[in-house]
Amino acid sequence: METKIEAIIEDLSLVRKTNPLVHNITNYVVMNNTANALLAIGASPIMAHAEEEVEEMVSICSSLVINIGTLSEPWTKAMVKAIIKAKNIQKPIILDPVGAGASTLRNQTIKRLLDAASPSVIRGNASEIISTLSSSGKTKGVDSIHSSESAIESGKKLSEIIQGTVVISGATDYIIQRDQTRKVSNGDPMMTKVTGLGCTATALIGAFAAVQKDTLRASLSAMAVMGIAGEMAKMKAEGPGSFQMHFLDALYQIGADEIRTRFKE
Repeated sequence: METKIEAIIEDLSLVRKTNPLVHNITNYVVMNNTANALLAIGASPIMAHAEEEVEEMVSICSSLVINIGTLSEPWTKAMVKAIIKAKNIQKPIILDPVGAGASTLRNQTIKRLLDAASPSVIRGNASEIISTLSSSGKTKGVDSIHSSESAIESGKKLSEIIQGTVVISGATDYIIQRDQTRKVSNGDPMMTKVTGLGCTATALIGAFAAVQKDTLRASLSAMAVMGIAGEMAKMKAEGPGSFQMHFLDALYQIGADEIRTRFKE
């Protein structure tokens, strides 16, 4: 436990010292939220989705975050271009398969992205992870019961396919890298009342993966900081509106003391 806590503190310090540029091709519902969250934690966001510039943007950034929340064909083409470029120059790629399984378009887009290049990290809720595994085209007969157990098994299979890390968000977050599984039990139910906090978690993973090559560790650090900041925000918030404000403040204020006293596996 102590080793994990010190690793989280060290990774947070690295983000703040290095101020990594994180390239986001994300949905327009959450652009402002995720950009502000990255700034608050100490990273620098670039929100660029034009097909004509994404390869240049990937080249100057430290990581790439792809979020399929609001899809259109021009954005999908840009995502494919960006993910191939990032893989070619060995930049970390974090994929958020928002709404996986909800439509044919989303499932086809996930397959296009996974065929283009394997992400370093995939983060989603249990349903999204199970659907992403199914959309990969590398498996059949995925269990449709979205329990945490079935999601963990799907997460392990998906991790093998991409040879990377899978994060399953929920009341307990599971961070999986092939045969290794870590847990983070921080957070607050109020977080489910604010749009885009899952997308924010993915963006934060992008910041931590930019400074920490071990994506299992980077993902655990990001999810721990996210959950603890949520707990800190709830102490001051009166509802979802003020929670958003206090959450950004908590990301800015969180330090070693809060991590040491609050981190829960």
